[in-house]
Amino acid sequence: MTAPVTFETTDGIALVGLSRPTVGNAISLPMARELRNVVTEIRSLPDVGAVVLFGHGEQFSVGGDLEEFAAAAAPGAFLAELAGTAHEAVLGFRALPMPVISAVHGACAGGGIGFALAADLVLAEDTARFVVAYTAAGLSPDCGVSWTLARLLGPARANDLILTNRKVTGTEAETLGLASRAVRPGTAFEEALRLARSLADGPREAFARSLQLVRDAPATPLTEHLRREAASISALVETPDAAEGITAFLHRRRPDFTHTPSRS
Repeated sequence: MTAPVTFETTDGIALVGLSRPTVGNAISLPMARELRNVVTEIRSLPDVGAVVLFGHGEQFSVGGDLEEFAAAAAPGAFLAELAGTAHEAVLGFRALPMPVISAVHGACAGGGIGFALAADLVLAEDTARFVVAYTAAGLSPDCGVSWTLARLLGPARANDLILTNRKVTGTEAETLGLASRAVRPGTAFEEALRLARSLADGPREAFARSLQLVRDAPATPLTEHLRREAASISALVETPDAAEGITAFLHRRRPDFTHTPSRS
């Protein structure tokens, strides 16, 4: 049986591929389990500086595997297990200390949206199609979709997408703030890989601290957030990466973080 998720590392980049292309990368329980395991493995790999999440075949992911739902002897218990496992994977991606980039093409629906938007950076092809889809099947969102949409778009726009299931193209997703940027059709993976290479060569501790500040910001009062910013920047200024970055700026050259002592 073909693995539902592919995983490899190359040049400091972890490539995580949803790999059920014959069914649009529908999210099954084995896929959710494998995604959870892969995220755990990535955390243990010190050489990884960026992650790319993508879909094999013509779609990113059409969402949950409804055929699997229908075949379950106890659908409620099955969905509870599937959602719980998928949620562990979503939380795992959101907690990784390195940038996570999702490369979205084709359909991105249901739980697929949850995984795509769990990334720090979302590159969506102009022709990608985001569709929430849950209510069309008589279900409510999981994988953090309602949480994420409400925070990115506000309640009114989140409800528009959740209740009407209208399609949002990659171009509109960029305008709405669902995607970091829209890219030409057929280029999402290559653009994500190019971006990941650049980030993997960057100041990794600065990236990790910056990501954590952004991730925590919505739930942190401004006074506390400012305290955390001050603590972070004052700690970073004494690191080898900061020494290289500041020296390079003062000497008007491009910084090289790949050979600082923190990488050894």
